[in-house]
Parts: sequence; structure tokens; C-alpha cells
Amino acid sequence: MKKIFVTVGAILFAMNLLAQKTPNVVFILADDLGIGDITPYGQKIIKTPNLERLQSEGMRFTQCYAGTAVSAPSRASLLTGLHTGHTFIRGNVRHNPEGQVAMPAGTFTMAQMFHDCGYTTGGFGKWGLGYPGSVSDPVRVGFDEFFGYNCQTRAHDYYPDHLWNGLQRVDLKDNMGNREGTYSADLIHSRAMDFIRKNAQAGRPFFAFLAYTLPHAELRLPQDSVFDYYCHLIPQADEKPYAEKNPNRLGAYGATDRPLAAFASMVTRLDRYVGDVMNELKRLGIADNTILIFTSDNGPHREGGANPDYFNSYGPYRGCKRDLYEGGIRMPFIVSYPGHISEGVDNTQMMAFWDILPTFAELLSYDKSLSTDGISMLPTLFGKHQVGHEYLYWEFHEQGGKQAIRYGQWKGVRLNVADSLKTVFELYDLSCDVHEDNNVASQHPDVVRMLESRCRRVRTESELFDFGRKGEIR
Repeated sequence: MKKIFVTVGAILFAMNLLAQKTPNVVFILADDLGIGDITPYGQKIIKTPNLERLQSEGMRFTQCYAGTAVSAPSRASLLTGLHTGHTFIRGNVRHNPEGQVAMPAGTFTMAQMFHDCGYTTGGFGKWGLGYPGSVSDPVRVGFDEFFGYNCQTRAHDYYPDHLWNGLQRVDLKDNMGNREGTYSADLIHSRAMDFIRKNAQAGRPFFAFLAYTLPHAELRLPQDSVFDYYCHLIPQADEKPYAEKNPNRLGAYGATDRPLAAFASMVTRLDRYVGDVMNELKRLGIADNTILIFTSDNGPHREGGANPDYFNSYGPYRGCKRDLYEGGIRMPFIVSYPGHISEGVDNTQMMAFWDILPTFAELLSYDKSLSTDGISMLPTLFGKHQVGHEYLYWEFHEQGGKQAIRYGQWKGVRLNVADSLKTVFELYDLSCDVHEDNNVASQHPDVVRMLESRCRRVRTESELFDFGRKGEIR
């Protein structure tokens, strides 16, 4: 981890942008959406026309990486600007009766930075980084407003009996007793749109963090015309009904007879939300003064009846959620800022979630030092010379413990880290093997030694998260 300071040149560059008008920021984070699940990255079955439009109006990154391969630590990396060898949250760990383990008091987040710079900040969707009322409840780490699920386990249910409005529990009476009256994703989206509208009309700069739960399992949604469309498009013979494993629904995934059609419908519904945001920004007259970003927290899941093989959800890569192969961590990332970022172009710059905070710090001319593992990607966004990463690092604390490191063309994956007798190191040359089929570790022992040494040196120890930890990790 390093301390970074915004340079004089960067301040002048950012001041020129801000002199035109302070840009709003809308950051859309999907849940368990694979890079291959949307048409801008090659999807052939599922329709996502609004994301195609966003791509045509912005920049598509082809080497963007998540914080890691599951929700909580990936989101912690995004919000704190630290990779998972330095974040406090390095896994999904429950706090009973509701929520996840909290970040330490005083944890600095992207939301806090925007708040300090005079922005109104709002979070909508899924949190998972501290139980209700904890020191890292969203309204205590920089968000002026929050509406959605505090607990990511409860977010498995799209018809929950309650959500959270800041520190206030909001009961959804028409979902009590397993009734299905209010679809949570639609309600959360509605509140997010209200936030954008309210602040735009008041002339206040805003940061909207839209952490939608779609298309995470469970695979349930209202039976509308889009669902009917996919039921006709996808043959019934291809479907394998999914039976609900836990009748009380707390943390379980609901049953569905058409999981493939449901998954496709949820991705298209997410695309509709993106279109709503884009259209509203234009209607309000602030599209040219708003940075709009779309990405996902980790690779596609195989839960609740989902079948990423059917949709080629991982694109040309290997692996899914919980894998540190490319399919588990390489993400879609599209950014639009009309008049400032080139439209309809691809960017091959290697970047990761922990770069987002320092990127916005440079944009905002944030004048305090930051502890971060990231570097600002503002130059590459605006077509300037970009300093690249020497390496990227990830760790994962389930399934025996995993580490991964990207160093130029080389990708190292270290498995079974918790047991030194079973630990293995795999090496892939991504310049000719993006699917990570050919382990060339035996052919390059010098590279293996170098990368293994880095894997040990670039992380700090954690009392709560160590590779041998046993416990509840939903």
C-alpha cells in the first residue's frame, strides 16, 4: 500500500474540467453479472440494448478486474481503494442475526471522499459491509442516504419482508408470510431514480452508487412480457427446474421452473434500469455533466439454478464466481462522460477496482493524502499518457484459500494456500492463453519464484481473515 498525493499538474488538469461544471457521478454495480452476459461483450441470447447504447456513447474497457471473486471483499476493495491483501474485509462473513462483519470505525470510503468534496451521496441496493447500525453502516461511512439491503444474505430474496432506509427498518407488508407483492429490485431502482431527480432539480452535485442485486440468484422476478419472451426463445427442454432448498427463505434461493428464462429476464431488466438512468439524465439536462459507469462485482454464479455455460457468461475466459481465473474476476466496465471521454472506443488499459477511488480523487482535486493500492486512471479516460500497474493482486478465503497475481503477460494462481502440503502454483501466459488452459509453471521456474515471492510480500496478515479460517461464509 502506498500514500499518493495529487500532483500540481493533475490538479490543474482536474481544475480545467471542474471549471466547466462539477460532474455528477452515477456508478452502477451489478451483482454476479459475468463479462459475457451483456451484448457489448459478446452475449448472443440475452438482449441488452441500453448497455449497447452506453457502449456507443462511451469507453469499453477490456482488462478491468474486480476486487476479488465474491461480493463483500470485492465491494470493500472498490470503496476503499485497497486490494484484498490490504482490505479489512476479505471474505463473506455473517453477523447474526442480520448483516455482515463491519469494517473498522473510521474506514475511509469513496462515498466519504465525495461527501467531503461537497457532493450529496446516495447508496441504493446491496451493502454487505457492516450490520445494521454498525460503525460501517453505509450512512456512517459517507453516504447521506441509503436504501436497500444491509445484509447480502437477505438480498438472496427478491421479495423480502423488509429493507433499510438508512438506519430505519422499512417493513414490506405485502411480502409478509412469503407473499410476493413488492419486487425489491424495482423498489430500489425507483428510490435511486428519485435521488437523481431530486438532486438534479436542486442543482446539487451528486454521487449515486447503484448497487443493484440483479442478476444474483435467486432467479425470480415478476412474470412480465420480457419473461414470456425468453420462455418462448429458450426451449423448455433446455431448462432444469430448480427446487427451493429451504422453505423459510432466509438466505435460500426461491424455486423456479424456468431458471434460464428467469436469468435472461433479470439481465434484461437490469439493462432497462440502465436505460432509465440514461434517459432521465438526458431529460433533466445533465447527461453531458454526468459520469456514468457500469460494471459488476465478480464473475457469474452457478447458484439457484443458474447455468453460465448456457449463456457463455464468462465470455472467452475460464472460471466463475469464487475462481481467481479470469472468468471470476475480469469484469465488464463501460464509462460515459459526453464531451470528455471518447465515444464508442475500446480501452485495453489494465485496471482494477482499487483504481477507482484515486481516479475520482484526481478528478475532484482531492487535497488530502490517500492510502491506496490504486493509481488514477483519469489520464486514460481522457486520452492522456497513462502510467500502468506493475502488478495486480487478489486473494480469496474460501475453498482452501487462493491467491492470484497479474504481472504483465503473466498470471499466477496459487491454490490450497491454507495447507502448505497441498499448495500449488499455476502459471499462465495471457498473451497467448486467455482461457488459462496451459499451466507453464514448470517451464518458467524463475517467473514462478518471483510471483510466489510477491504473493507473500504484498499482503498484510489479518486476525479475522486468514487462509485457514473456518466459519460461516455466506
